[in-house]
Amino acid sequence: MDLQYLIREPMEILPTTPALFMIHGYGSNENDLFSFVPDLPEDWLIVSFRAPLPVPYGGYSWYEIDFTDPEKYVDTAQAHESLNALLDHILKISNHYGLTQNPTHLCGFSQGGILAYALALRLPELFSKIACMSSYPEEKILHPIVKDKKKLERLRFFISHGTDDAIIPLEWGRKAADLLYDLGCYFTFREYMIGHGVNQKNYLDLIAFFK
Repeated sequence: MDLQYLIREPMEILPTTPALFMIHGYGSNENDLFSFVPDLPEDWLIVSFRAPLPVPYGGYSWYEIDFTDPEKYVDTAQAHESLNALLDHILKISNHYGLTQNPTHLCGFSQGGILAYALALRLPELFSKIACMSSYPEEKILHPIVKDKKKLERLRFFISHGTDDAIIPLEWGRKAADLLYDLGCYFTFREYMIGHGVNQKNYLDLIAFFK
């Protein structure tokens, strides 16, 4: 699976150059999170992926969602295909730029955050900082989850959720705090007075986390 993406290269790229990979939500595209670039560190390599599946009313998705049936909220086969494609592209891009001693970060919103949880908790040795906004850890795609606390303790999570989120309930988002606590991960969990989105305070906290 070939993914399209936007990329911002820093002036100088070294083996230690930090890389941030962005994963947008359902019905959005690669331009969404890429709009954060002006406020992120100038010496980072930043990549924003486009999901592979077109959504009928516009935008793209990482997997199809049946909004009428909670049991079919995740097409697990498509989700696993997208996870494999993301991992493949992250590794290829890192190798292309010779990033061999660098921290690799993830930033995901909604459906993209769900995939970010899965990538980080299945392959903690590859990642450093992970931001998951308006999302939740989906058990159907988390496994095989790593439970080695020495591997997991190097991760740093920033989790944010709107108190009035009508798409992914706050209670689902709070599951992340319970899971990460049980796994021994370092994380910050913050709630904001907003729906399914990112307000200014949430945005400023996110940027501060990455900086």
